[in-house]
Amino acid sequence: TQQELEGATMSETFDCAKCSESLYGRKYIQTDNGPYCVPCYDNTFANTCAECQQLIGHDSRELFYEDRHFHEGCFRCCRCQRSLADEPFTCQDSELLCNDCYCSAFSSQCSACGETVMPGSRKLEYGGQTWHEHCFLCSGCEQPLGSCSFVPDKGAHYCVPCYENKFAPRCARCSKTLTQGGVTYRDQPWHRECLVCTGCQTPLAGQQFTSRDDDPYCVACFGELFAPKCSSCKRPITGLGGGKYVSFEDRHWHHSCFSCARCSTSLVGQGFVPDGDQVLCQGCSQAGP
Repeated sequence: TQQELEGATMSETFDCAKCSESLYGRKYIQTDNGPYCVPCYDNTFANTCAECQQLIGHDSRELFYEDRHFHEGCFRCCRCQRSLADEPFTCQDSELLCNDCYCSAFSSQCSACGETVMPGSRKLEYGGQTWHEHCFLCSGCEQPLGSCSFVPDKGAHYCVPCYENKFAPRCARCSKTLTQGGVTYRDQPWHRECLVCTGCQTPLAGQQFTSRDDDPYCVACFGELFAPKCSSCKRPITGLGGGKYVSFEDRHWHHSCFSCARCSTSLVGQGFVPDGDQVLCQGCSQAGP
């Protein structure tokens, strides 16, 4: 308590507990250790301002933050010098900042709405850009993407269902989207499970197959349904896999089956003589029956 000594007689001793000077007619501050003149009290008990490094006198308004003390006039934003005495503020690396300066220096701007993304608020960051959580929307259905998986495309962002519906290729058979894998047949995408033999429904992906009227067939079904039969072994002649064959009039033979009916000499690339349903080499033909 600051007091001023009045009414005391000159015969009484009333001195400062620090400097021992008389306090008669002077202002003093009473403490548990006795009275102090104002200069001694400030030098002994006052805190030092963290900004100007001067003592904060007993008659000054003192502000403090954590373990630092300030004059009211020294408690300012370190950037714009605005008084923080009655303002919200933030401490960043020991510097006191008003909210405006803090947001300007350390916050970011939402790429969607253009407003400031306040520090500590929920946000999403991608590709060097920042969004409020409620502003990061699918470019297709405009629903918040939040923590969902998304696909970026030319500056837009799509949830997986919207991206698949808009951009993913569609199977030539079932018309559903292909999200991964798949095979190409006749320059069109197919699910592996959709590319099956038209005859027996056997999966054809990774297998040798052919087609008729744009419909795919496994080798076995194509041979049974459409291929000519070898006049010798009666098995289908598919011509697949580099298999060669010989045709004469309306008859066909595998290369390996085209031989003389009597001596079994191969007739591929040789002259031969038809003899009813058979073919003979020239030697056997000349030899007679």
